Amino acid sequence: MAERPSIAIASERVQRTCALSDSVERLRYVKGARADALRRLGLTRVRDLLGHVPRRYLDFSRVTKVAFADVGAEVTVMGTVDKVELKFPRPRMQIVNLFVIDDTGVVEATFFKQPWIAEQVRKGDVVALSGKVTFAYGFKQMKAPFYEVVDGDGDMGYARVLPVYAVSEGISVPWMRRIVSTALSDCGDVCDFLPAGLVAERRLPALGRALREVHFPSSVAASERARRRLAYDELLCLQLTLLSRRDLELAGATAVEHEVLGPHMDALLAAMPFSLTDEQRAAADETLADMASPRVMNRLLLGDVGTGKTAVAAVALAACADTGTQAAMMAPTSVLARQYAEKIGPLLDAAGIRWRLVTGADAPEERAATEAAAANGEATVFFGTTALLSERLEFARLSLVVIDEQHRFGVSQRAALRKKGPGADLLAMSATPIPRTLALSVYGDVDLSRIAHRPRAGAGITTKVVSPDNLDLAWGAVREAVAAGQQAYVICPLVDDEDDGAGLEDVPESVTSTSKSLRSAVSTLAQLRRSVLPGIECDLLTGKMRADEKDAAMERFRSGATQVLVATTVVEVGVDVPNATAMVVLDADRFGLATLHQLRGRVGRGDVSGTVYLSCAAKKGTPARERLAALEATSDGLRLAELDLKLRHEGEVLGYRQSGGVTLRICDLEADADLVELAHADARAIAGADPGLHGPEHRLLAHEVRDRYDIYFEELERS
Repeated sequence: MAERPSIAIASERVQRTCALSDSVERLRYVKGARADALRRLGLTRVRDLLGHVPRRYLDFSRVTKVAFADVGAEVTVMGTVDKVELKFPRPRMQIVNLFVIDDTGVVEATFFKQPWIAEQVRKGDVVALSGKVTFAYGFKQMKAPFYEVVDGDGDMGYARVLPVYAVSEGISVPWMRRIVSTALSDCGDVCDFLPAGLVAERRLPALGRALREVHFPSSVAASERARRRLAYDELLCLQLTLLSRRDLELAGATAVEHEVLGPHMDALLAAMPFSLTDEQRAAADETLADMASPRVMNRLLLGDVGTGKTAVAAVALAACADTGTQAAMMAPTSVLARQYAEKIGPLLDAAGIRWRLVTGADAPEERAATEAAAANGEATVFFGTTALLSERLEFARLSLVVIDEQHRFGVSQRAALRKKGPGADLLAMSATPIPRTLALSVYGDVDLSRIAHRPRAGAGITTKVVSPDNLDLAWGAVREAVAAGQQAYVICPLVDDEDDGAGLEDVPESVTSTSKSLRSAVSTLAQLRRSVLPGIECDLLTGKMRADEKDAAMERFRSGATQVLVATTVVEVGVDVPNATAMVVLDADRFGLATLHQLRGRVGRGDVSGTVYLSCAAKKGTPARERLAALEATSDGLRLAELDLKLRHEGEVLGYRQSGGVTLRICDLEADADLVELAHADARAIAGADPGLHGPEHRLLAHEVRDRYDIYFEELERS
C-alpha cells in the first residue's frame, strides 16, 4: 500500500499553490526593468508567468545537417558562424547576414531591422538556427529564423528541447527561461484543482507535471500533451465562469411563462408579407418553447446577413403582447434601431401591438411620453439603443430582452437592461458568422439557434481586390452605378485625421500599420466632392456624429437624395438600402474578414447585383492579400469566420478587455476543437450537480475559477 503524504508535505504543497497568486517580484531575478517587461506582457503574478507557455520549441534532439535540410522544410540546424555582415541597402533598412557552416555545408541567415544581432553574434560562435529553409543565389537560406548562441559543444545548459517564449523589450528569451525555471522550482509542485476522477476520466497529466513539461519538456510530444491539459483547464474555467454569469444575472428571478398561441401572435403571422422558412420556423419554435417554459430563456440566434433573424424576433415580441407583458429590443446604433422600428413596427400595428422608439435624439416631450408608456404598460414593445438603459425608463412588466449584435455591448449593459425586468427572457442575435467551437467558448451559457440560408438570395455580390494605384476601376464602377440610378458606399477605417486608429481591428501582417497612412471618412469625402466624383451628391456617416445627424444622413441615403455615402463601419450591421449596388472599402487590410463580409452584405440586396472593391496596398502573396483573396473566392460567411479565427484570436470573450484583449491564452480553438466540446459538457455536468461549486471536491476548482476571472466577477457584481 502506498504511503500517504505527511501533513508537512501536504502543507508545503498548499503553500506553493497559494504562492501562485503572489507578484512575480517574489521570484529571483525579477526586479526593476525585468519586472516592468513582464508587466508589459501581462505577467504580474506567478500564475500568469507559468501560464505564459512557449510559442515554439527548438528540438535539439533532431538537429538537421545543412546538406540534408530540405528547401521548404522547417528545421533546426547548428553550426559555426563563419561571417557576419551588416548592410544598409536603403535608409532605415538594416540587414544582418550570418553565414553558418557545419561539416556538410553553409546556410545564410538573414535578419531585417535587427542591427544589434551583428553585435551579439561574432565569428566563431556556435549558433542554432530554427526556421524555414529557402534557396537563392546558390545558398540555402533562412529568413528571420529564431537563433540561439550555444557553447562550443552545442550544450544548451537546459534540455534537448528548448522553449522559445514571446518576450518584450527589457527581457530576452534566455532570461525568460531562467525566470520560468525559478518559478517552477519555487511554486511548480502545486495542488491539482481538478477533481481526481475528472483527471483520470479525461486521461490528463497532473497539473504540476503539465507545468514542468510545457516549459521544459522531455520531448515535443510531451509538451503538446502538457499544453492540452492547460488548454482544457482554461476552457473549463471559462465555461464555469459563463455559467456563473448566468446564475448571478438571474439570482432570485422567477421566469415568466409566456402565452405563445394567442390572438396577437396569429394576427402578426397573418400580417407578414411572407411565410417563415423551415429554418426560421425552427428557430421561432425553439424560442417560443423557451419563453413558455418555467425557466428563464438565454438563447443566441445566429444567422448570416439577410437570413431573417428579424422575423424570428418579431414572433417573440408578439408572445409578450399575448402574455400582457413588455419587450425591449436594443440595437447598437440609432440607425439600426430606427430601421427595426420601420420594419417591425407596421407588423405590430397590424397585430394591434403598441410600440415606441427610444434613442438619444428624442425630444424631451417625446422622451417623457415614452417613459409614461413604459411605466403604465400602455406600450408593449420598445425599440432603442443604449437609451433603453436610462434610469428614468422603468417598465411595468418587462419579460423579454432582445439584443442585436450582442458582442457590441458589454456585460454590464446587458445585465443593466435585464435588471429592468427580473426574470426577463433573453434573445441575443448576431449576424457575425461564428464557428461552433467559438460559439461554445464565447456563449457557453446560452442555447444556440442558427439560420443558415437566406430566404431571398438577392442578386448576388462580386468582390474584387484592387491596389490603390488601380482605384480608378472602383471609382468608375461607382460613377456607372450612379448613372444607372443606383447608389454606392465608400468605407474608410478612420473617422477623421485626428483619429488614431485605436478602434481598428488587430489584423496581423497589415502593411498599413500606422494611422498616418490610413484614409479617413472626412478627408475622403472632401476628395470625392473635389475631384473624384464631382457633380455626384456625397454624404457622411460616422460614429462620432450625433444621433440625430446620423439618422438624417441615413434617411437622405435611403430616400435617394444622397447617391454616395462615405462611412465607417457604422453601416456594418443591419443597414438595408436595396438600391445600393457598389461599395469601395479603403485600406481593407485593416478590417477582419468577418467585418468585411458584413460590410459587403450592404450591397446587392435588391434586384441588381452588387460589386465590392477592396483596396489594399499589400503585394500579392502576402498574408494580407491572401486574406482578401479568400473574400474574392467565397461568399460563405462561416468559412470566412473559420479562416478569421485561424488568423486572429477570439478576443473579448467575456465582454471586457483583458490584457492584450485576449481571454484564451493557451487554447487554440481550431486545433483544440475536441477539448472545447469536452470542457463544455464537463462544465455543464459539474455546475448541474453542484451549483456554486460548494462541494468539497470542487473547492479548489471554485477558487481557481474565481482567481482567473476575478476582474469579471467584480464587474458583474457591481452592475
